[in-house]
Amino acid sequence: MKALLYDGELKLSSKPCPKPRPGEALIRVSLAGICNTDLEITKGYMGFQGVLGHEFVGVVEEAEEEGWLGKRVVGEINCYCGECPLCQRGLFTHCPERTTLGIWGRDGAFAEYFTLPLANLHPVPEEVPDEEAVFVEPLAAALEILEQIEVKPKDKVLVLGDGKLGLLVAQVLALQDCDLLVVGHHAHKLEILNRLSIATHLSQGPLERSFDIVVDCTGTPEGFTQALELLRPRGTLVLKSTYHGETKVDLSRLVIDEITLVGSRCGPFIPALELLRKGLVDVTSLITATLPLDEGVGAFQLAEKGEILKVLLRP
Repeated sequence: MKALLYDGELKLSSKPCPKPRPGEALIRVSLAGICNTDLEITKGYMGFQGVLGHEFVGVVEEAEEEGWLGKRVVGEINCYCGECPLCQRGLFTHCPERTTLGIWGRDGAFAEYFTLPLANLHPVPEEVPDEEAVFVEPLAAALEILEQIEVKPKDKVLVLGDGKLGLLVAQVLALQDCDLLVVGHHAHKLEILNRLSIATHLSQGPLERSFDIVVDCTGTPEGFTQALELLRPRGTLVLKSTYHGETKVDLSRLVIDEITLVGSRCGPFIPALELLRKGLVDVTSLITATLPLDEGVGAFQLAEKGEILKVLLRP
């Protein structure tokens, strides 16, 4: 099969089709999405080498349980042991033995085929087309914020970043009827939110330090600094950014202002599928281009450009 492989260099490669282990499915990829984490891996993030890709929709080709055969699916990316103390507490995404699809210890979805445990799979409702289903993983990550903190209608909430994740986070938070503002660098990206009646602000203009909650989706070290500058004392800072490198942090500022700091990562797939089924979020406006897997290297180069949103790969 063909696969987009990173081994210190990103390249289209030919490799044997994987064999599913007991309890796993072989999935034929229909669409896969390039996300910022994929881009950061090619800069050294996580030290991962292998087939990239963790946002996908596909069809089950092989499985021990025949009921899965031919089903259109999406899948959670953390593959856990199920036996350790954290798994026993239900904290599967923090299993110390986990592998993570296309990120750590497991080949990903930028290929014609890949494998994933059946326990990770979710059937896609008929009403949700592939072009929407491929967004389930990042939409679930946006929903994770609501699993971690309470967002009340009167809260002043700021989302920093107008990239793919920032636009999804903004749409999820807008459903909470809070006093929401989204700050970004690109007018054409913010216009997607303006069409949904979500307030936006180009980052060149000044803002007051008045927000109860700030969600950093910038994917840059500078985003953390900006978030602290705009968060009121005893406010909550939610970090959604992952990137290669380190951030200098003034910990005294966190103590003096009594800031609550929340790291936020993977989230619930079933509510994400339901939002798409009900048409409550707009994801297709985020698609900039869909390219064949054969053009995967060029697709990554396109996705690196600041004005670009989601680039999809179709094997």
